[in-house]
Amino acid sequence: MSSVPRLEDLGDLAGKSVLLRADFNVPVVDGEITDDLRIRAALPTIRWLIGQGASVTACTHLGRPKGQADLAHSVDPVRDRLRELVPGVELLENLRFDPRETANDGSFVEELVEGHDAFVNDAFGASHRAHASIVGPPRFLPSAAGRLLHREVEVLSGLRTNPRRPFVAVMGGSKVSDKLAVIEALLESVDSLIVGGGMCFTFLAAKGHSVGASLCEDDMVDTCARLLDGPKTIHLPYDITALGPGGKLMDPAAGGEVRQMGTNLPDGWIGVDIGPGSAAAFGDVIHEAGTVLWNGPMGVFEDPRFGGGTGAVAQAMADTKAFTVVGGGDSAAAAKLFGVEHEMDHVSTGGGASLALIEQGDLVGLKALRGAPSV
Repeated sequence: MSSVPRLEDLGDLAGKSVLLRADFNVPVVDGEITDDLRIRAALPTIRWLIGQGASVTACTHLGRPKGQADLAHSVDPVRDRLRELVPGVELLENLRFDPRETANDGSFVEELVEGHDAFVNDAFGASHRAHASIVGPPRFLPSAAGRLLHREVEVLSGLRTNPRRPFVAVMGGSKVSDKLAVIEALLESVDSLIVGGGMCFTFLAAKGHSVGASLCEDDMVDTCARLLDGPKTIHLPYDITALGPGGKLMDPAAGGEVRQMGTNLPDGWIGVDIGPGSAAAFGDVIHEAGTVLWNGPMGVFEDPRFGGGTGAVAQAMADTKAFTVVGGGDSAAAAKLFGVEHEMDHVSTGGGASLALIEQGDLVGLKALRGAPSV
């Protein structure tokens, strides 16, 4: 993949007006931001632009207001925090209040770029979406990737092209079908793949194990069997933490026995985490790696009863000497919950975007930047 233009490629910005597409899609509860990481992540780009003498107008989406103005999704809390961090930066109202944003409507693009001299995309987490604010401005303005976007592309593209070996991918989450394309892409470049989370039960079923009432995609069993027969090693759990009949996730008071089992579960039992033996074995693979990509939890880690596997993988990621990459989304949340996020070499700000870049090798937002007019 050819490189995207950098901030330095924009030339002299003194007295210029820059439109910045940021990803300020932060959690807001009762009008208060509970985690401002995504705002702070954009500060290096904003401060560089201001330091060059540019005036900056930022824009972002927040939540999913479905094309209608919704006070619950107003960017006012973000605007207030931004003013505290970098006074003088303007922030437009939630882009998704206008249905033309997700429809990539040209008239909305023209309104966004009006009065601006350059465009900077620092919203990696949205750069896999062909939305007006992502792919539109580069048609009209000299454009560049911000510091955050450039770093994401550098790290994630490097996984595809030149990882330090052995390269191990740790995949979790619920469904094989959701991640099949990225799994197949990874199997082209990894030395081995670790599979946990809900998706491991479809793989275990493909090996002839009984998975009880666990999540299992019957229509994906043959696909998993094909992947297991491939040339790359796929590590599956050999013990499972299971919840018995009557039990409920996130509700210990509901009852239901929690038991450590092998890989054949009785009827009515649900696999909710990898077992301690598998967690230790996966940790050994991670420790011996040169590069590790982690995307997806090993179990229902939000329930403290079933966080052992995910916590063990998080700690192994922190302890290994490998170059460690966390692919955003639930994995980033787990790294934070278990207190190891600052031990990672790179924590992606975009779960879906990171997987799309690994799978496809490019994103629509990056293509748009490469096609922008030069200074």
